Amino acid sequence: MIPPQFDYHSPGNLLEAITLMASLKDAKVMSGGQSLLPMLKLRLASPAHIVDVGRVHGMDQIVEEYGYLRIAGMVTEAQLERHPIITARWPILVDTARVIADPLVRNRATVAGNLAHGDPANDHPATMIALRAQAVANSVIGERPIPVEFFCKGLFTTALQPHEILTEIRIPLPRNVHPDVHRSGGAYLKLERKVGDYAVAGVAVQLWVGEDGTIVHAGIGLTNLGFKPLRAAEAEKALQGRAPGDAAIAEAAEAAAASADPVADRRGSVEYKKNMARVLTARAIRKALERAGG
Repeated sequence: MIPPQFDYHSPGNLLEAITLMASLKDAKVMSGGQSLLPMLKLRLASPAHIVDVGRVHGMDQIVEEYGYLRIAGMVTEAQLERHPIITARWPILVDTARVIADPLVRNRATVAGNLAHGDPANDHPATMIALRAQAVANSVIGERPIPVEFFCKGLFTTALQPHEILTEIRIPLPRNVHPDVHRSGGAYLKLERKVGDYAVAGVAVQLWVGEDGTIVHAGIGLTNLGFKPLRAAEAEKALQGRAPGDAAIAEAAEAAAASADPVADRRGSVEYKKNMARVLTARAIRKALERAGG
């Protein structure tokens, strides 16, 4: 189908972009366009204005500073999975980027766009929940950091206000999560019908381990197992403060399955998806522990 008519804007800097968003009515931000353009073609979205931030200078940086890993709003999936900081210290992000669509899409699609789209089947929200990340909304008023757990409100609905732009994702460095962290590791596992498909179920696990080998903090996020990305809080509690072992892992996996709230569709029944949540959680915990060196 042909998209509805709209006015196109291409700001050259962030100030111009946020000023446009403040002055225009019914405007939508476009970064990579890999989620927005299909929505326009299917007439599922029909904004009067498109503000393309693709030419905004400086929005494609990945840095570790001020206690955070900072991923700017125009960083693509391809950049993320190949960046030396990410490949060296953040394997969970490599896991996530590599299972999104195909290389052609990942060359254009942005990490922030994946988050801002608000689709519970998208992969990054669960990973960002597990990592305790913040989505940074920017407007003429200033910055507004939002924990990703509360950023995703429901089906295609986020905490972004109409005048705001998602300009950065901030992930706390390990010692910023818990003072007793000695090492950390994470993993994202996804069951899909074919390569690049949306998840039947997906689980992100990030573990922060103390010097004595106990898990001092845990983050677990679930993909496509509810009407929004879910945090499996009870599964996290089953791991925190415990030495990793079969009993703790099994308890956490069962808790993750219990917290899942999937719907039956062509990808599987409710029972099947809950069971996959349990299986994937156990596997992701073991992989995260292996990467944490224990």
